[in-house]
Amino acid sequence: MSTTNTSGRRKTAVARIYLTAGNGNITVNGKDYKEYFPTLPLQYIVTQSLLVADSLANFDINVNVQGGGVKGQAEAVRLAIAKALVELNPEVKPALRAKGLMTRDDRMVERKKPGRRKARRRFQFSKR
Repeated sequence: MSTTNTSGRRKTAVARIYLTAGNGNITVNGKDYKEYFPTLPLQYIVTQSLLVADSLANFDINVNVQGGGVKGQAEAVRLAIAKALVELNPEVKPALRAKGLMTRDDRMVERKKPGRRKARRRFQFSKR
């Protein structure tokens, strides 16, 4: 099997993954994913696509991720892994879609508007 590479995005985080046949090693920016994402919920997010497709120990994954925060990065990695699994085996797509793992979450931070303190926050109104 050759290397399959895909990308996933969430907010401003971009994850590029390289998936090869192996025994379940996940490396993120040169570190083990458990070291890069120290909390259990983030580790679960990263491995969720593999758990749904029952392929946790079948692939080695090398991830380059940049931008955003740790949660956005974890969700970008999850989307990239799901897309790579579907590219290899289209039969897992319905199971991944049912869990919502194939959809790119397009919510972004709203931009700051001129004349306001934040995107929607106005300055305090003074009647007198």
